[in-house]
Amino acid sequence: MAAVNAAAGVMHFAKPEVFDGLIPGWLPGKPRTWTHASGVAELATSALMFNPGTRRLGGLMAAGLYAAVWPGNMQMVANWRNKPWPMQAIAWARLPLQVWLLKQAWSVAQDDGGARGGLRLRR
Repeated sequence: MAAVNAAAGVMHFAKPEVFDGLIPGWLPGKPRTWTHASGVAELATSALMFNPGTRRLGGLMAAGLYAAVWPGNMQMVANWRNKPWPMQAIAWARLPLQVWLLKQAWSVAQDDGGARGGLRLRR
């Protein structure tokens, strides 16, 4: 999970134009600002999850991040509605993938792998 977030975070800076088009127009400011902010958030959650002492906090924050970027996935579906069907399929496939990622992040938040000193969440 941490590696997935790290790779995604790096991609927000290496290829920001890919993500800029996913930013809903109703958000204030420039899309690139949101792209970079979400890249920073991905990298931060990754760093937290790589550290056993902050792994649970990282998982919780990643779950929140995945929920927060849901409108971007919906924007992709809307933007790609007139594209060839394979591209439309990719856009639609991101929706269940996002749900799966959110569930995985929540699992990380619930289980610190035996580390001590991490955030304690009630079940």
